[in-house]
Amino acid sequence: MSYREYKSSNKRRKERKERRGITPDVILAPPDKSLLVIVTFLVIIGFLAIFSATAPKCLREGVNLASFLIKQIIYAGVGFFLMGFFAHIDYKKLERYNKKFLYVVIALLLILQFTPLGVTINGAKRWINLGFMQLQPSELAKPLFCMLLATMFKDKINLNTFLKNFSEYILPMLIILFLILKQPNLSMAIILSMATLVLYIAGRGPWQPIIAGAGVMGFGILTMLPKLLHGYQMDRINVWLNPGSDALGKGYNIIQSLIAFASGGFSGTGYGSSIQKLAYLPECHTDFIFAIIAEEFGFLGCLFIVGLFVGLVHRGLRIAKRCPDMYGKLLAIGITFIFGFQAFLNMGVASSFLPVTGVTLPFISYGGTSIIVSLAMVGVLLNISKQRIKQIRGANEG
Repeated sequence: MSYREYKSSNKRRKERKERRGITPDVILAPPDKSLLVIVTFLVIIGFLAIFSATAPKCLREGVNLASFLIKQIIYAGVGFFLMGFFAHIDYKKLERYNKKFLYVVIALLLILQFTPLGVTINGAKRWINLGFMQLQPSELAKPLFCMLLATMFKDKINLNTFLKNFSEYILPMLIILFLILKQPNLSMAIILSMATLVLYIAGRGPWQPIIAGAGVMGFGILTMLPKLLHGYQMDRINVWLNPGSDALGKGYNIIQSLIAFASGGFSGTGYGSSIQKLAYLPECHTDFIFAIIAEEFGFLGCLFIVGLFVGLVHRGLRIAKRCPDMYGKLLAIGITFIFGFQAFLNMGVASSFLPVTGVTLPFISYGGTSIIVSLAMVGVLLNISKQRIKQIRGANEG
């Protein structure tokens, strides 16, 4: 082949790639297998933990011992289907559905708040009763915020960025935060707010607004927090500092969770041998499932779970680093941060490192909406991992 023929062939090859949406400096690769293995391990551990935590409750109620497990397996099946779907849909196409997805989430939050379909559990109105399952609309806000923020911050961030997107994205996002706080669901509002801050920093936004915002927030925390927070939220903070002050009331969950950690010791009491799940620790299959894992598998089991989440965050950041465009980078960072931060909150609450908040452990806690949305978000991450910046020949692609 002559040089002219080679050059012409190379040009046609580049044109074909551009028509397919692939820039010349990008390669297509298999999805990140390590990420898929980590998530699969977390889901399987969740199945084991949910069965162990709920079997005594099912026995007391006279139902199938595996009823919670069967439901979770069905939810996970839907989640894995969506994971495969989003893993094969080019993540760049998600921007087209920003507004539609935004309207759906706002509509669901309004239905939850202002119609009889909203279900109140333990003083919080967070679920819509669909009959076959309870949908938690605030879970959908996590991928939504990642999509909207990635779109907003993919270009240079300045005052014009906020003015241009205020009515289209920023105001609706503030409405979503307000509706979530009204449930009340402070933990989800914190997760979404922190994700916003992280993506703003990752998008290389100027530091002046952050410094000014931190000053205003600090002043507000010192002066107005007791008035802004609901009474039960301030009680949670007070009880967190001194659980024994209300050992049979608001401090009960924390004390029982710490007993589970202490009972587990270094290697645990063995699978299925937890005592705290026998009606001592409420919500042991959702918010406090990490305490049951700690009791049955001990420090080693906890270390393994923490290691899996650290591995998940590492793979997510690696995917973001290798992504060829800013939108994909920010989308990957947002999804990864939410997984890591939510896991940190849940494990921090269970170990009494943080005040009690109603947040689940991703992929492990029982919950239909949570695992479906989480696995769908992993599908987006897997799709981003398929398009990478071309590496030098011989470089590691793992």
